[in-house]
Amino acid sequence: MRFSTVSAVVVALAAQATANSWFGKPVYNKWHETELERWLSDNNVPYPTPSDRKDLENLVKDNWNDKVVTPYNSWDTQTLQNYLTLKGQQAKKGTEKDAKSLAEQVKVYWTETEDSANQAYGSVKDWIFDTWTDSQLKAFADKHGIPVPQPRQRDSLLKAVRENYQSTANKVSETVNYPGDWLYESWSDSDLKSWFDERGYPVPQPSARDSLIANIRRQSRIASLNLQGAYAQASSSAAAAQQSLSDALLDSWSDSQIKEWADKNGIKVPQGSKRNELLALARKHRARLYGDSASATAESAYGAATSKAGNQYVAATDGFAGYTNWIKAQFGIATDAAAASASSATGSAAKSASSVSSSISKSAASASSSASKSNASASKSAQSAYDQAASSAASATDRVKEEL
Repeated sequence: MRFSTVSAVVVALAAQATANSWFGKPVYNKWHETELERWLSDNNVPYPTPSDRKDLENLVKDNWNDKVVTPYNSWDTQTLQNYLTLKGQQAKKGTEKDAKSLAEQVKVYWTETEDSANQAYGSVKDWIFDTWTDSQLKAFADKHGIPVPQPRQRDSLLKAVRENYQSTANKVSETVNYPGDWLYESWSDSDLKSWFDERGYPVPQPSARDSLIANIRRQSRIASLNLQGAYAQASSSAAAAQQSLSDALLDSWSDSQIKEWADKNGIKVPQGSKRNELLALARKHRARLYGDSASATAESAYGAATSKAGNQYVAATDGFAGYTNWIKAQFGIATDAAAASASSATGSAAKSASSVSSSISKSAASASSSASKSNASASKSAQSAYDQAASSAASATDRVKEEL
């Protein structure tokens, strides 16, 4: 009985500790009063002046879910449709103009929760810079004397500004939890307006500088989430393309070529293995395809093709700085003037991808057929097939880039 009582006390204390932990409390409870007022102002929530801290916290609490956790409930129909398109979905027929129905559809794909929002605003530095261009990151680092290793790649820029975020704010006597206009001092007015244009958001009117910054600050979290989603989709597509190409490469090899590759890589091949067993064994160890000198010739063509497919995201965006144009073209988040062009680019990208896949499949089939006749012929056919696959991938990517 004593053990049960002690256990109950321990559980109760643990529960209380959890409830009182950082994760158990709303993050805005730790904000400075000016940050509470700034958040309320950014989200158009009126508050009396002067107000004591408790009143400000209660106002933020009353509006937190609607403005941060489930903001889509107040979006217009176009924004809701844009979000569905970003997720690779289409509005259900007949609901295109029904905001309530569209919001229910968005809810299915929405990833932000009260806990994730709490954690995100507990460390703003981890995402607030996500939508900044390289030049904006460089300007911020230069303005605040933040050292950045050479060459100034995006990863090193982000790492530097994030690591120095707190100390930079301390130097200028500013807050960091819900930062003020100081964060955007190195941005020009055109930078601010471009941020909205690149995402298809209407520029706030009147477009005074403080109004632009307030709206960027308010929407930066959603923009960061959208970017993460788009990047995940691009990475997934690239991975799928790479696997498809590696499958085609293996299919083009003769049984003896697979065995030779396995031997050179120390992979044991059971005696009497049938072709399907050889292919299964090769796919199990497919990672070794990328560093095998025995298949350097075929791999060269494979690498050229997968390089185009795997890096299409980077190529189309001209580095990270132009990612928003790529997102607009691929997922339909565009201004009215660019919508038609984006739709055309997306269609062209799909056709190009289909063409590449078809070309690879036909080339691999041709190589496999030749392989069955003779090993020597198979080797030449495989090389030819993958030269053609690489060329097709390069051509398709170039067509997509031209459309974008």
